Amino acid sequence: MEYEFTLKYQLDAADCHVDDLIERLGAAGCDDALIGTGQAGQLGLKFSREAGSAKEALRSALEDIRGTIPTAKLVEAGPDFVGLTDVAELMGMSRQNLRKLMVTNPATFPLPVHEGSSGIWHLADLLGWLQEKEYAVEEGMVEVAQTTRQLNLLKELQRLPAEIDGEMRKLLA
Repeated sequence: MEYEFTLKYQLDAADCHVDDLIERLGAAGCDDALIGTGQAGQLGLKFSREAGSAKEALRSALEDIRGTIPTAKLVEAGPDFVGLTDVAELMGMSRQNLRKLMVTNPATFPLPVHEGSSGIWHLADLLGWLQEKEYAVEEGMVEVAQTTRQLNLLKELQRLPAEIDGEMRKLLA
């Protein structure tokens, strides 16, 4: 199956020669990615990778990049963090329709990761909820969303000091 996902990286100053990076990434197996270098010091790769699972597709892409640019630091794997407009577009519905579903199902609609003038959710949570409501959701999209969420959460957990992680975990239980 073909899986579509995005990996965004922060580059080390020594790895900012864009043309060289693109050639090295292509030679390393990332020829199935569109590479974006619009922001200085950052690199975005939009993959369309054939694999047996989303986890396998992401793992192989991460390995290819790490082998080519070992100093690059993963900023975000996507799709993961989304607004209602993003999900409405993915599902082929209007933003207003999705908002109506949110407002009329307050007890079951997934909680946002960030609430403000524009809420942000994990895509996996919204797709899972829509599946429960019997909307047709592409299984590959769900698998990628679940895998990118796990990857982003693991990345953030690595940044926590061990004593804070254990202390806070008790408060959230």
